[in-house]
Amino acid sequence: MLVVFGIIAIALVLFITEWLPIDVTAILIMVLLMVLGADGVVNATEISTAEGTSGFSSSATITVLAMLILSSGISQTGVVQILGRKMAAFAGDDLDKQLLATIGISGPISGFINNTPVVAILVPVVSDIAHKGKTSPSKLLIPLSYASMFGGMLTLIGTSTNILASDVSARLSTEYPELHQFSMFEFTKLGIVVLVVGSIYLMTIGHRLLPERVPVEEDYVQEYAIEEYLTEVVVDEDSPIVGTTVADAIDHVEFDADILQVVRDDEEFIEPIAQKTIREGDLLRLRADRDTVQQFVDRGTLTLAGNPRTDEELEPDEVADRTLVEIVVPRGSFLVGESLETSTFRQRYDATVLAFRSRGETVRDHMEERRIRVGDTLLVQAAPNSIDRLSQNDDFIVAHEPEEPDYRTEKIPHAAAIMAGVVGFVAVPWGTVGATLAGLTGVGAFEALSALSLPILVTALAGVVAMVATGVLKPTEIYDAVEWDVIFLLAGIIPLGIALEQTGGADLLGSLVATTGTYLPALGVLWVFYLATGLITGVISNNASVVLMLPVAVQTADQIGANPFAFVLAVTFAASTAFLTPVGYQTNLFVYGPGGYKFTDFVRVGAPLQLLLSIVTVLGINFFWGL
Repeated sequence: MLVVFGIIAIALVLFITEWLPIDVTAILIMVLLMVLGADGVVNATEISTAEGTSGFSSSATITVLAMLILSSGISQTGVVQILGRKMAAFAGDDLDKQLLATIGISGPISGFINNTPVVAILVPVVSDIAHKGKTSPSKLLIPLSYASMFGGMLTLIGTSTNILASDVSARLSTEYPELHQFSMFEFTKLGIVVLVVGSIYLMTIGHRLLPERVPVEEDYVQEYAIEEYLTEVVVDEDSPIVGTTVADAIDHVEFDADILQVVRDDEEFIEPIAQKTIREGDLLRLRADRDTVQQFVDRGTLTLAGNPRTDEELEPDEVADRTLVEIVVPRGSFLVGESLETSTFRQRYDATVLAFRSRGETVRDHMEERRIRVGDTLLVQAAPNSIDRLSQNDDFIVAHEPEEPDYRTEKIPHAAAIMAGVVGFVAVPWGTVGATLAGLTGVGAFEALSALSLPILVTALAGVVAMVATGVLKPTEIYDAVEWDVIFLLAGIIPLGIALEQTGGADLLGSLVATTGTYLPALGVLWVFYLATGLITGVISNNASVVLMLPVAVQTADQIGANPFAFVLAVTFAASTAFLTPVGYQTNLFVYGPGGYKFTDFVRVGAPLQLLLSIVTVLGINFFWGL
């Protein structure tokens, strides 16, 4: 038990500090459990090799994998983006309408498509709504993320956390008969209550607590305050960079600056300019700090010409107006853990990073060595074709919609029918249908329907096959659609939950928490579990918090004589609605940079919401399921 607690402590430290990517941390946990559980080594964790790798064969892991692919298929048709454009047309420049449209689209959709890709798709749509409606994106992007969390609790498939909680509940049902695997609409009635209450909060109180971190109508140069880092210089006759290419000047000559543009004889050249030869008299637009520029001037090799102060000065008139864009780095991107210096970003996309936001900090100088993290937002200058390539790559979320998106709109009916089948075949009560038809017709064959029971795992995998067969997805796209870090995270932490149960760790923690039952009623203990799960999820993965908290919650319910299923639902809802920090839930990371938020903004808006929904959810569980 102590060994398992030690592994949990290591996991918590690594999840919070992000010294290792979360999926690598999960695999480390799995390896430690198996090594320390092997016969002849320590045999301290009660985990065999088969149990240690059981996360890969878990129905939860495979179901999440299939749902990610299905969500990708839906996004390829452009149906969410089309709804987003209708949302923009409705919203106009009225903030209340913009909030209503943002919440009204992202919430319900997230009940049937995994909420993480929904937010990834809608970030550029909502950013454009804010821009066109003369509203700060800061007022809309946190509501977008929070609303997607509300929507994720409408159905079993709204979020991977629900699927994992259902799997854990089914595993624990062998010891606790009150538990069972969730049905498709098991908690929809409570999910609707949470969606309505949360939406009212965001519409009335939440947006008023949000500051305008990104000023209305302010361009990127001013927004990122990079004017002093953008400089125009003229190349002197004896400059050491005369006759070299731009790439050589940056990489091989003592020239610690990024060359953004070359202006020669009133002609402006932007990316790709790496192989452009620099000549005497060329005007170079640089990204460099003042000290670096002053060194060039003092050497007498460059002459200071001025500073671009707006987007327009950085964007030639003859080039499309999308040369400056923000891109968000999601989990799984090749940039995560890399620096701009070690990555191949510039070479691969002919793009220059002018500045970036990381965990609320705007980085403008010495960027090359900074490690890029999930949720960082890069301000990029690139040619329009490079921006198009960035938009089509799952390694990035471009925070503006492309002018001519390439969607498979003709496949919308196919994708809708497939998703309806995936949900419908799980949701239909076949036993009741079979008995009713047999009673009405007298045909006994209909009673065979009573034995028909299709789990979500089967229908989701069938849906993947149907997506490929109908051309909604290309065969090679199914691999790109999977967020492999999520899959490895699930596979790594599922054995940790098993170890917590088998070593008696869950029993011990449950007994300790159950002592609060001496002072609190069962409803109070349930509320404590909701708050504790919400706090834990704020610093570690929501999936990890479910695995750790569910066995303890069930043990506590057993100790105080309460309904274990009520405690399972409280933990599930709390883990899927992590509002307090930007790092507890991936959708919060997606909006962190584009909204210009600080860490405290999530606390300011999320803490009252977390408290409000803790009361609503706990009372709702007691009303619908009882304690």
